[in-house]
Amino acid sequence: MGQEIERKYLVDFDKWSQTPKPEGARYRQGYLLTDPQKTIRVRQTPDKGFLTIKGISVGATRAEYEYQIPYQEAEELLAMFSVSELSKTRYKILFKGKIWEVDEFAGDNAGLIVAEIELTSEAEHFELPDWVGREVTGQQEYYNSNLTIHPYKNWNK
Repeated sequence: MGQEIERKYLVDFDKWSQTPKPEGARYRQGYLLTDPQKTIRVRQTPDKGFLTIKGISVGATRAEYEYQIPYQEAEELLAMFSVSELSKTRYKILFKGKIWEVDEFAGDNAGLIVAEIELTSEAEHFELPDWVGREVTGQQEYYNSNLTIHPYKNWNK
């Protein structure tokens, strides 16, 4: 079975803004299904399309199946079937042998920056960069699918 083991953290804006980083990639993603038990997502990166099916999270682990699809088909699926959508810029940062994916959200989620690290087991040890803040793994309000329905701009901060 396909699975994803992922930990998620908020990012300290001031430290992040001072961190050297590579050019980010703009992502557009929409949801064909946003259910607490499962989601079906279509994503467009600058040059590729993906269809992803995710199950419910148990700790930092959940079922995940991801398939590359033609870019044009991703565009069509987003236009015709997406019930909610968001955009973000993703930065991939190598730190102490691990890849961190840092998402700076745009639109209704502007101001939110989240870092994720994928692991091979929930017990795997890793070090946190200094720009990583509070852990939000498992907190549903930070799921991308939830951000499309309950955007960051509407949160009581």
